[in-house]
Amino acid sequence: MKIGLIGYGAMGRMVADLATQRDHEISLTLDVADANKTIDELTNAVRACEVALDFSIAEAVPKNAEVCAKAQVPLVVGTTGWLPEIDRVRRVIEERKGALIYGANFSVGVQIFYRIAARAAELFRNLDTYDPFIEEAHHKRKRDAPSGTALQVQRIVAQVLGRDVPASSTRAGYIPGTHRLGFDSVADQIRITHEARSREGFAAGALLAAEWIVGHRGFYEFSDVFDEIIASLR
Repeated sequence: MKIGLIGYGAMGRMVADLATQRDHEISLTLDVADANKTIDELTNAVRACEVALDFSIAEAVPKNAEVCAKAQVPLVVGTTGWLPEIDRVRRVIEERKGALIYGANFSVGVQIFYRIAARAAELFRNLDTYDPFIEEAHHKRKRDAPSGTALQVQRIVAQVLGRDVPASSTRAGYIPGTHRLGFDSVADQIRITHEARSREGFAAGALLAAEWIVGHRGFYEFSDVFDEIIASLR
């Protein structure tokens, strides 16, 4: 599979290494130096790819989505913080009959964490004596807070419980991505934690999404099609 990487920082390089190990070809890399190129220039460049993965910055996602939609190249968006523009991006993809899959977190472990969070919320649904809370912590370079993963957990739990779930964030030092869902009462506290040891899990999940999205059309959230993606590996 010929892959284009939009954004070639630490995450992009890790995906490139993993893709090469899986016998994929990195046929294009676009980075900061390409930011001023026109949409037509970028579209012509992206056409050399079968799929593109975006690990750039939030502000660039709408433009990158338009480029890939024009080029008819499926796009995997691993960038976070762009969801305020989701309606605009969805419209571009749908109008051009393109394909895009995005996720707050492409880690397979995090996807399982989401499902554990949903089940935990079901167990606590009728127990008003327990208050839910979310804590997340990342290194000081991470821009968005709360993280997209924390917001997704918040949505999942709030929907099941039918009430607000507070989320707090910490940005300091070199803390690995950590997400904790808790339920607190006078009697006791229960906490469920996911702690990322490296970015490799994220890279592996993004590649799974890239392999799956080729041949599809439409606008997808990784969590919604995760079970289908995993089933396709059997």
